[in-house]
Amino acid sequence: MKFFYTLLFVLISTTLVAQDTYLHCGKLIDTKTGKTLTERTVVVSGNRITKVEIGYTEGESGDVIIDLKDKTVMPGLIDMHVHMESESNPKAYLERYTNNNADVAYNSVGFAKATLMAGFTTVRDLGGSGVNISLKKAIAQEKIIGPRIFTAGKIISSTGGHGDPTNGSKKSIIGDPGPKDGVINGEEDAKKAVRQRYKNGADLIKITATGGVLSVAKSGSNPQFTLEEIKAICKTAKDYGFHVAAHAHGDEGMQRAVNGGVKTIEHGTLMSTKTMDLMKKKRAYLVPTITAGKEVTEKAKIEGYYPEVIVPKALEIGPQIQDTFKKAHKRGVRIAFGTDAGVFKHGQNAKEFGYMVEAGMRPITAIQCATIVNAKVLNMSKELGQIAPDFLADIVAVNDDPTEEIKTMENVIFVMKEGKIYKQ
Repeated sequence: MKFFYTLLFVLISTTLVAQDTYLHCGKLIDTKTGKTLTERTVVVSGNRITKVEIGYTEGESGDVIIDLKDKTVMPGLIDMHVHMESESNPKAYLERYTNNNADVAYNSVGFAKATLMAGFTTVRDLGGSGVNISLKKAIAQEKIIGPRIFTAGKIISSTGGHGDPTNGSKKSIIGDPGPKDGVINGEEDAKKAVRQRYKNGADLIKITATGGVLSVAKSGSNPQFTLEEIKAICKTAKDYGFHVAAHAHGDEGMQRAVNGGVKTIEHGTLMSTKTMDLMKKKRAYLVPTITAGKEVTEKAKIEGYYPEVIVPKALEIGPQIQDTFKKAHKRGVRIAFGTDAGVFKHGQNAKEFGYMVEAGMRPITAIQCATIVNAKVLNMSKELGQIAPDFLADIVAVNDDPTEEIKTMENVIFVMKEGKIYKQ
């Protein structure tokens, strides 16, 4: 009887041994060195990469082999600026008053899936109603399909500023939103707003340092926080393990944000060389969102697509973003890949690569911005952004070599996230 139970234990143990996955990669982009390697095997066990071997090797009987010998393989992509709750459409401003949180949540399921299928296995969500926090949890618990999300929850604005949720509303419903709603005035409000986001389950802080294009307000570039308010936000954020991202189009607001301790500047449209040099000194990053700039410019030409107050801002700001990126990159400002998806259709994030290369960035550098650089900004350098032993098995593949044809990034044909294949 003892022998029988011993044998049974061995048989069960053998059955429960997890299969490994062997990816045979014709080309493999090493994001750490910037080199394209050939004929490599990536071994995945569970949710981690265990080995990267030269040549095409095979495992034990029962292990899975994925043939990517005619593809180019790279780490899962990271987009540092998305809005997972929404997507631009002519009814978007009305939907703020007609959609319930449940409607927002159901819509976000499709947006999340489209993003992952495009090869973006991680995103930084920079603002929504708070449903984005629930979306993050649902994806992490594998209730729905989507990218790993680091979210700011609700953004922090000033009264009437870009992001004040009651801008454009009739007087009877404007009220006086405060820190809980993401609207602050003064240093104490600033501290309370950060702590509220920690309580809500956010991963970082997003502020609107200047006016914005798509808010129902006149200015798209004026500074909207004092330096003292930004310092209070950044100091409190640091206490809670947060970094701070700042929406900014105007130069003065950018300088206040960088001097106040912000880690990333989003858009950066009217950035001066003085601000570029300040960002280099403070080791801040520019997240350019060129795709969004081009999208709002085109949509502003469609009569009735945006409220009237938005149209002149879109036509002024939108066309300048790519040129600012070009100047900043040439001057040596640190660049983190981000698109502002939601301002355009989710799943089209990879268009940004083409615009970055068009403006003078090398294709491999653009890919590094969306992998190893973004992992560093997220403080995930030992988990994300590389295909190497002990890293999470976030792996994507495209048909062609993107260092030779960057447009291939817009057609990701294989997606693995944490060892699980979602697209093949």
